Amino acid sequence: MSEQVTGDATQIVQVQHDGAIAIVTLNYPERRNAFSLKMRETLYDRLHHLMHQDEGCRAIVLTGAGNTFCAGGDISEMKPRKVLEYRERNQLPLEIFKLMVSGPKAIVAAVEGFAFGAGLSLAAACDMVVSSSAARYSSAFVKVGLMPDTGLYWSLAQRIGGGRARELMLSAREFNGTEALQIGFANQVVEPGQTLGAALDVARLYAALPAVATAHLKAALATGIRTLDEAIETEVNLQPILRRSREHREAVSAFMEKRKPVFVAD
Repeated sequence: MSEQVTGDATQIVQVQHDGAIAIVTLNYPERRNAFSLKMRETLYDRLHHLMHQDEGCRAIVLTGAGNTFCAGGDISEMKPRKVLEYRERNQLPLEIFKLMVSGPKAIVAAVEGFAFGAGLSLAAACDMVVSSSAARYSSAFVKVGLMPDTGLYWSLAQRIGGGRARELMLSAREFNGTEALQIGFANQVVEPGQTLGAALDVARLYAALPAVATAHLKAALATGIRTLDEAIETEVNLQPILRRSREHREAVSAFMEKRKPVFVAD
């Protein structure tokens, strides 16, 4: 695993590469990787580069330094401001959320320790969650007099259903990795300290899939298709594009020739 040139240990968000996998690490361990303004700004820049500019990156793993994922917003930055200032500050977390959910590359969360508040939101926005059995989760917003943010209204219900999401957001109760798997929030649970390796294994599977098809599928899923007509329209609009892709032609040829496909995006 080779560290990206721009990602030294002093960065609040580190980026390392393991082949086609980019490992993005929230690196503010003295504050349990609190989602500070600097972290939000840096995370957006890193993710945008990986999603749209780094052609060598095929999938992303999001994790946290210091044996914890993200303990939520940085309380020290929660100072009185004007309503319009709050609205402006809330835009960047929403841009990060949209980038994660609808961006063209799959993201796997590797969750150790705490994933509270915005940490829960970040994990929920990933395509797959690999959790430590000892991880601790909470939609803690209401405990500090706030409503959930960073897209959690949408993403939590998408993962676990509306009724259960409502209960967790209103109660702000904690749940561990084992319960996270039971309710469908986590896709896989491993022993503490094993999440990064397990998440890398999953990310390699995503990285081996056709990139163009993955990008279109994520875009379709992000629209939140609500009706039969919307589902049909999405399929009619996107499937013909994929049928003409180089990746699809390669998959057909590989099947006919009884070999493993080698995917190169158009």
